Amino acid sequence: MKLAKKFMLATTALAGLASAASSEVADDSRLKTVLDRGLLQCSGHNGSFLGFAEVNDEGNWKGIDIDLCRALAAGLFGTAKDNLEIVPISWAQRWPALQSGDIDVVIKASGWTQSRDTDLNLAFSRPYFISTYQTMAHAELGAETLADLGGGTLCVGAGTSTERAAATYLEANNIEAELLTFENGDELRNSYYEGRCDGQVEIAPGLAAGRVDAPNGAENHVILPDVIALEAVGIVVPEGDDDWLDIQNWMLSSLWFAEAEGITSENVDDIRANPPSEVVAKFLGVTPGYGERLGLDDDWAYNMIKEVGSYSEIYDRNIGSGSRYGLERGLNALYKDGGVFYPMIID
Repeated sequence: MKLAKKFMLATTALAGLASAASSEVADDSRLKTVLDRGLLQCSGHNGSFLGFAEVNDEGNWKGIDIDLCRALAAGLFGTAKDNLEIVPISWAQRWPALQSGDIDVVIKASGWTQSRDTDLNLAFSRPYFISTYQTMAHAELGAETLADLGGGTLCVGAGTSTERAAATYLEANNIEAELLTFENGDELRNSYYEGRCDGQVEIAPGLAAGRVDAPNGAENHVILPDVIALEAVGIVVPEGDDDWLDIQNWMLSSLWFAEAEGITSENVDDIRANPPSEVVAKFLGVTPGYGERLGLDDDWAYNMIKEVGSYSEIYDRNIGSGSRYGLERGLNALYKDGGVFYPMIID
């Protein structure tokens, strides 16, 4: 009995410590700064990055990255309305803007590379998108592979991992081609459309979007099969801010969990009213615990799903089957559907 009592006391004490520690947020965490400010400042784009960060005809931001900014704001504040500022920045500005505090997080199709991870004092979340670098070429050139564009010019974004990957691939495969770089995505695509470049190197979703918008018709452009590189795209926060990084990882996991459980923005209220399991009840804040450990309200995931939906809803409406780009999920599907993504365990 004495042993059992000691065990119970120890368990109670540990549970108390865990509860106290779980709800604490470091004073210097970006999470505390954002919550105190009541506003999330999230990265946008200085032009349009189709499918990820673009401005529609009504002047509103849209795209996968923008929806993740909205999801984050909804999780933090209950709604993104009046609690989210999309800050337009270039590719090159994203790291200084994050380090200086001009933005709180970089959600901007940013590839996870060793130099960014180690030299720039940045921390990456779990990948939320797997992209392949490929080349789109003018069909009239008759190119079937990238080697067929040897001696020509390729348009590519300046200062991006795409530029580095293209240079590495060309060197490794002894292909002589000039890389013509651009800071602005619209300028890059227009230069390609106007024939200044024989090919355009970009991630596959960007090429699919660009082909749809080609002034002379999508049929006059081909996406070459060569995979220049494969890149894991993640959310970026300052290194050493574990509380803020936890929020990003659990936000992504929650979007995948909702998809795996069939929870959508349309049915989340019905499921919350009658959750099918204890885990779903906890996930939607019906029972306590899912938010407290992160320093958030327990219904943070419910608010997020209610406002932006699951990962599949975000993907489909921005770049997948519900968009004009029609890009299949492929590797970006859940593991059970042949992809690489999966939610973490909720306990």
